[in-house]
Amino acid sequence: KQLAVLSYSGTIPPPSGIYISLCRAQSPQETDSAMENIVTEKKAEESHRQDSADLLIFIMLLTLTILTIWLFKHRRFRFLHETGLAMIYGLIVGVILRYGVHVPRDVSNVTMSCHVNASPATLLVNVSNRFYEYTLKGEIRGDDVQDNEMLRKVTFDPEVFFNILLPPIIFHAGYSLKRRHFFRNMGSILAYAFMGTVVSCFFIGLLMYGCVVLMKYLQQLDGEFFFTDCLFFGAIVSATDPVTVLAIFNELQVDVDLYALLFGESVLNDAVALVLSSSIVAYQPEGDNSHTFEVMAMLKSFGVFLGVFSGSFALGVVTGVVTALISFFTKLRDFQLLETALFFLMSWSTFLLAEACGFTGVVAVLFCGITQAHYTFNNLSPESQDRTKQLFELLNFLAENFIFSYMGLTLFTFHSHVFNPMFIVGAFIAVFLGRAANIYPLSFLLNLGRRNKIRSNFQHMMMFAGLRGAMTFALAIRDTATYARQMMFSTTLLIVFFTVWVCGGGTTQMLSCQRIRVGVDSDQDNSVSIMDGTERRSTKQESAWLFRIWYNFDHNYLKPILTHSGPPLTATLPPCCGPLARFLTSPQAFENEGPLKDDDSDLILTDGEINLSYGDITVSTDATGAHSAFPSAGGAGAATSDDLDKELAYGDHELVMRGTRLVLPMDDSEPSITELQPHIRM
Repeated sequence: KQLAVLSYSGTIPPPSGIYISLCRAQSPQETDSAMENIVTEKKAEESHRQDSADLLIFIMLLTLTILTIWLFKHRRFRFLHETGLAMIYGLIVGVILRYGVHVPRDVSNVTMSCHVNASPATLLVNVSNRFYEYTLKGEIRGDDVQDNEMLRKVTFDPEVFFNILLPPIIFHAGYSLKRRHFFRNMGSILAYAFMGTVVSCFFIGLLMYGCVVLMKYLQQLDGEFFFTDCLFFGAIVSATDPVTVLAIFNELQVDVDLYALLFGESVLNDAVALVLSSSIVAYQPEGDNSHTFEVMAMLKSFGVFLGVFSGSFALGVVTGVVTALISFFTKLRDFQLLETALFFLMSWSTFLLAEACGFTGVVAVLFCGITQAHYTFNNLSPESQDRTKQLFELLNFLAENFIFSYMGLTLFTFHSHVFNPMFIVGAFIAVFLGRAANIYPLSFLLNLGRRNKIRSNFQHMMMFAGLRGAMTFALAIRDTATYARQMMFSTTLLIVFFTVWVCGGGTTQMLSCQRIRVGVDSDQDNSVSIMDGTERRSTKQESAWLFRIWYNFDHNYLKPILTHSGPPLTATLPPCCGPLARFLTSPQAFENEGPLKDDDSDLILTDGEINLSYGDITVSTDATGAHSAFPSAGGAGAATSDDLDKELAYGDHELVMRGTRLVLPMDDSEPSITELQPHIRM
């Protein structure tokens, strides 16, 4: 027997399908339709006030969180991040609502019993020849029938998180991505995000399956728990969200490579974990659904993973390109409000379009954000550039803190918690070991091919910074229909609380313990400099060869077509394509030769050399990164290393470029070329 909660949708005409008929004796009050309408209006007004009070609770939570954040920043407290603070306030409000506020249900509710194979999505009820429509809200347990109505009101539909709260968070992650540092470590980031997430998922799944077998042997399970459930749990807890750690990294200006590795992994592995969990759900062996292993079912799930991820990726990129073309061929930049509105709607619609097409909106909106930042951003007016950045930064802040507040609230308001001590302990051990199996073996393999090695203290910090957050919570709460999913959701909440409070709060101490440098200027760190007799390699030389090929193609062909920056196509296409090149090239590109905005790299060297002249001394650097010092023409004699050091420290210097192309580093504020000159340090 199952109990389901139904919500009233209104009076409808007699249906053509099956309905339930409740016949009872009519009283004068029931026959008086005017009186019934008055009662209905009063109930609607009361429900409206209740809903307003529920929303006010969350608004007050966010307000209190913001004020406390200001106090923490003012006092420079770093032991607790705003997300952890939002969770604490959510817990406090949850305790108050659970034990201090009681709003009884309407005593006119009627409990009906009927035998059906599955709970219907819509129920049509005939009450004395008047038809009413009710929609399914979800299953409840028998001991929760007389529960607090307030607790039910503050429980949101899980689709609210996926369709409203997650899109701005994921889009902002892609839109604010530091692409020059991302592409500098692209190979390592992809390895951690794809291979690492898969390894973590199966490692945690296998450990949890062993824990479940032990629980069955000790008779600690009250319901069914299959191997696919364990894999699903491994997938959802493999989604990292180190928002606390990254905020502290940004504030302390931690080493840019470590920041890029953590941020890039967290951005991509959320998408991988979501698609991986969907693929595990799609695993259905032939026959009686006995959850046995079958090769064909596994291959089908693998195909679902590749198809969904690649389709979502393509959809996100196409939407971003379409937005860039619209902004390129129209003059929306003359109407900043319309330009910003179109940008916002096109970006949000990417998520909904992917979900409607059967793909994953998280992957689509992530790559849409990256594409929008790379192409569309260059076509926007300066006002719209500032507006879009500030708009999505604000939406990301509010949505993220709302989710963490709701996490704390849910610990006391969710009515189907299943806390099993053995499962919880096993989950914590599995998550810790799964993170270790992700970071350390992959780092060892990556260091075999990296020039800039991932040091052991970086690996320890990445291991420590594997926090779980909004994506893990959203995946866990999306389906809590079975005993196994309810146990996974309750355990996931505890994992998120522990990682955010303990790991997030101990970030500063961990940085000091591992002796990781802070206060690093990213521009200075990536510029051409000579230190201890050795010259830093440029980002171009540290980047993967695949990225170098892509960058040249993008700079010469895609950016001139999709943006107002880049060289004119007349200079990059063959002479026979002259008319087409002139048609597709923006007039701005002809006027200013397309100064690049928001570039992907710091220093690009191609087929030539750079000569740095310091008085009478010339330092020559070729495309491979080798350098040599020799007297300039007309100089007197050879220069010693001491003379070179003095000139580097005090002398006026001049940059001479011969047969090469120099692309200066760009930050997110889009400074002009003249503004970038002081950033070049010799």
